[in-house]
Amino acid sequence: MLFNLRILLNNAALRNGHSFMVRNFRCGQPLQNKVQLKGRDLLTLKNFTGEEIKYMLWLSADLKNRIKQKGEYLPLLQGKSLGMIFEKRSTRTRLSTETGFALLGGHPCFLTTQDIHLGVNESLTDTARVLSSMTDAVLARVYKQSDLDILAKEASIPIINGLSDLYHPIQILADYLTLQEHYGSLKGLTLSWIGDGNNILHSIMMSAAKFGMHLQAATPKGYEPDPSVTKLAEQYAKENGTKLSLTNDPLEAARGGNVLITDTWISMGQEEEKKKRLQAFQGYQVTMKTAKVAAPDWTFLHCLPRKPEEVDDEVFYSPQSLVFPEAENRKWTIMAVMVSLLTDYSPQLQKPKF
Repeated sequence: MLFNLRILLNNAALRNGHSFMVRNFRCGQPLQNKVQLKGRDLLTLKNFTGEEIKYMLWLSADLKNRIKQKGEYLPLLQGKSLGMIFEKRSTRTRLSTETGFALLGGHPCFLTTQDIHLGVNESLTDTARVLSSMTDAVLARVYKQSDLDILAKEASIPIINGLSDLYHPIQILADYLTLQEHYGSLKGLTLSWIGDGNNILHSIMMSAAKFGMHLQAATPKGYEPDPSVTKLAEQYAKENGTKLSLTNDPLEAARGGNVLITDTWISMGQEEEKKKRLQAFQGYQVTMKTAKVAAPDWTFLHCLPRKPEEVDDEVFYSPQSLVFPEAENRKWTIMAVMVSLLTDYSPQLQKPKF
C-alpha cells in the first residue's frame, strides 16, 4: 500500500509538471541522449559502435552512483519481467542479473535445463514466440551462439547473450567499467591476454579497438581465437589506429601491457579435454614474473571462477588485482543493459571520460 502511494504521488506530480523526491526516487525529465538502444538485442559487441558501448558504460556508472553511492530508489523496470535461460551453471551472471533486475523493480524468472530444453522438447522458434508473449526480455546462457541467433530472429523482445561458445559480451562491459574506474580512461591502454582463444577474448577483440585500446594476445598453438573473429578484429584495429598482436609467447603478450587478463583454461563442456589442456597451457600461468615485463601501472583481471594454475595467489590477491570490483561491476553493467534495451531512461551523471 505504501509503495503504491509513492507511485501515485509520483504520477500526480508528473501530471502537474513537478519533480520531487519520494523516498529517494527522483522523478523528472531525463537528460536527452543521442544513443538509443531500446528494443535492440545484445548478442555480440560486434553489433555495437564504440559510442553505443560507451553509452552502456556511462549508464552503468550512473546507476552505480545513484543507487549505491546516493541510495536512491529507481524502479525503472517496474512491471517488467525477464526470462533467464541457463543451460550452463553460473554464479556471477545469475546473481548479478536476478538481483539487479529486481533492484530496478522488475521480476526475473530463472529457467534451468530442468524447466526448458532449447530445441529439444520444443523448437527454438516456438520457444522464442512463447517467451515473447510472457516476458519483456530474455537473457540466455547457452552452449551455441547459433541458438541465440535463432532466438533473436524469432522473438519480438530483446535477447541478451549471457554467455555462449563464441562470445561473452556482458562480462566485457564489466571489465571495461572496472578499468575506466581505475585508470580514468580507456583510450591508449594495452590489454595483454594470456590464455585460451575463447569467448572472453573474442568479445575483447570485437570491442577494444573501438575505445582506442591495443590488444596483445598469447594463446597456445591450437588454441588461437576463431579466424573469422581475428579477421574482423584486424579490420577494427586498422580503422581505429590501434595495435593487434597475436602470439604463442605469454611474456611477449605481457610486455608493456597495462592490463594482464586471463580466464579459465577449461570451460564448461570441455571437461574431457582437461588433461590435454593442462599440458598445452604449461607456461601460461600469470605470475609476478609475467608482471615484471608489464607496464609499471599494471593491473590484473579474471572473470572468475579462478583456478591456481591460471594465476598464482601472489598476483590474484595483490593490490593490482581488480577481480573483485570486476565481479561487482557485473551487476551494474547488466542493469545498464536491461535499462538501455527496455526503457527511454538517460543517465543523469556527467559522462565519464573513455
